[in-house]
Parts: sequence; C-alpha cells; structure tokens
Amino acid sequence: MPDYDVSAPLDTDYYGVFDGISAADRAVWERARAFTDEAVPQMNDYWDRAEYPLHLVKRMGELDLLSDGLHVPGQEPMSPLAAGLVNMEVSRGDGSLGTVIAVQGGLAMRSIAYFGSQEQQDRWLGPLARGEEFGAFALTEPDHGSDSVSLETTAVLDGDEFVLNGEKKWIGNGSVGGVTVVWARDEQGNVRGFLVRQDTPGYEAETITGKASLRAIYQARIRLENVRIPVDDVLPGTRTFKDASTVLVATRLGVAWSALGHATAVYEAALNYAKQRTQFGKPLAKFQLVQERLSHMLAELTSMQLHCVHMAGLDAAGALRPTQASMAKYHNTRKARELASIARDMLGGNGILLENHVVRHLLDIESIHTYEGTESVQALLIGREVTGHSAFA
Repeated sequence: MPDYDVSAPLDTDYYGVFDGISAADRAVWERARAFTDEAVPQMNDYWDRAEYPLHLVKRMGELDLLSDGLHVPGQEPMSPLAAGLVNMEVSRGDGSLGTVIAVQGGLAMRSIAYFGSQEQQDRWLGPLARGEEFGAFALTEPDHGSDSVSLETTAVLDGDEFVLNGEKKWIGNGSVGGVTVVWARDEQGNVRGFLVRQDTPGYEAETITGKASLRAIYQARIRLENVRIPVDDVLPGTRTFKDASTVLVATRLGVAWSALGHATAVYEAALNYAKQRTQFGKPLAKFQLVQERLSHMLAELTSMQLHCVHMAGLDAAGALRPTQASMAKYHNTRKARELASIARDMLGGNGILLENHVVRHLLDIESIHTYEGTESVQALLIGREVTGHSAFA
C-alpha cells in the first residue's frame, strides 16, 4: 500500500471557472470522472510494463468518450466544452489514455468526418467512436516532423488502385490492428488521405520501444511497400496539405485541455502530499515555502483553466482562429511542465515513485508538449500573425 494517498481529486477551481457549465456538459464530465476512477488503479502497472491496455480504449468507447466533440450518428452529441472536459479529466488520470482520445477521435475520426465520403463515414465513424475499431493518423515521417508539409510518402495511381510507398513514425495506434489514415502525395503533388487497413499486404508496423513517456500507448514506425489501396478508400475531400493541417488545428485545443488535466493532477498531488507529510514536527502545508509554491501552482493552473474555457466558447461560436488554438497549446503545455517539475520536487524522493503518480505525469507531459506542433512551431505561427512576417523560410 502507498504511504500517502495523493491521487484523490479535489476539483480545484479557485475562480469558479466551471461553475456555469450546463447540466449536459457536467454529465459528460462525470462520466469521464467515473472512467478515470476505474482506470487509474491500473495505469501504473501498464505504464511500468510499457503495455497498452486496449480494454480501456474499448471501455472509453462504451462510455462514449472517444468522439472528441464530433457528431457521430447514434452517439450522444458533445459540445466543445464537454469534449475539452473529457480530455482534461482522462488526462488527469493518465496521459496515455488522454492521447488515445487525441489519436482515435481527434485525428483519425476527424479526418474521416471532415473529408470522407458518406460511405466511409458510415463504415468507420460509429465503430471508431464505440471503440470497436482502432484508428491511427499517419502524417509524421522519420525525416519530417515539424516540416511535415515536406512529406515524401507517395501514392501512384495504377488502374483502380493507388500504390503507396514510404515511411511514417510516431503513429499512435499504428500497430494495433485497425485503420490508418495515411497522408501521401500523388503524382500531381496533391496531398491526399488514404484509409489503409493495417492488415493490408505491404503495411508493416513496428511498435516503438524504449520510450520514457506515454509508455501505455503504442506508437509505431510504419513502412509502406507497394501497398495497394482501392480508389474508394481515398478521402475524397483531401487535396492539399491544408486539409491535414485543418485536422491538426482542430485537435490542438484538445492538447491544451490535456495539459490542464496533467497540471491538475500534479497540483492536487502536491497539495494532498503537503497536508499528509510531516517533517520537523509539523505538516509540510504549514511551511511558508510550501504555501508559496502551492499558491504559484494554483495561479498558473487557474490561468490554464481560463484559457481552455474561453477557447471552448470561441470554438462553439465558430470564432476560434487557428493561432488562438496554438496560443492555448503553447501556454498550457509550458505551464504543465513547470507545475509537474515543482510537484516532483515537493514530494522529494517520493516524487519519483509511480505509486504517487507525479513522475508519470511529468514524463508524459514531455510528449504532449511536443506532439501536434512543438513549442517552437506554435510560437512561430503566433509570431507570424502578430508581426505579419513569416520566420519559416
């Protein structure tokens, strides 16, 4: 048994940022909370063994937590705020599970919802939302991450099929048996999305090992060697890199919510620990330095909450600009890293034990700080808008 119980949720909301949310949104949040309570006791073991708990992905599907705000026939509609609260709550429990939502709903399902034919949407969206199928989004390549616009994967038309060749890397769900949205250039230089079933001949996926972050979800390195795809499996709405970028922009706000979940977890762990741990004859919570640190963490956490809720309102009104989503991601992942570092230090040696959860969040935050646009790229997107000058070229 752990010496300290630091994982109890405290519902930290110093400014009452969430006081006015609707009953429908709160019901979704409570559903995500129930799932998190169920999942957290299992996650340290899966994280430690670097194994992917696919049964929990299916459980999220059963609870309708995977759609990331997309409207899927047969599934309960979810507002941008409710989708954000799900991202936050699940990430408060575990970053690997939060990333499942980003991959399955935010990227794979969104690509199909935005650019798929009616037949493709009918075939895939329901099963993906229910966790009956697994979905991946393959854009990043071994040599093209931040400059993914330069992707080298090719698609050559041969009769009524496209032939795909190339490599992809860091593809969540890319090796678990499902469907992968592969982005490639056709012979005209257009960037198209292709629905590739992972059992298709020539599709080879190797799960990346040796990770020190997001250890409880599989990311893959994919090799595509003469993979033949029927023309009916091309996403008809995809023509340019801007289409892939549209999906990334739409999920960027979800990353900001995920960062808020991580930050909430480490702040509440630090506060719980300070009240339970006794040193020099009194609880840590009575020390001035500890109170100052907790106050600083709370101020930063409150700022993150304000970013997320305001951006969700803009999103619901159809007024969210891409660079505003970039700002939320840029701000929140930076702050989450800072808060996790402070919390780890406040727990002393106990901070490196998985049983106290903080170190798992600290390491998982490193991944969300990088994926879907690094800090540097977000800064340059914002900088281009405010200065009128591009620093990319």
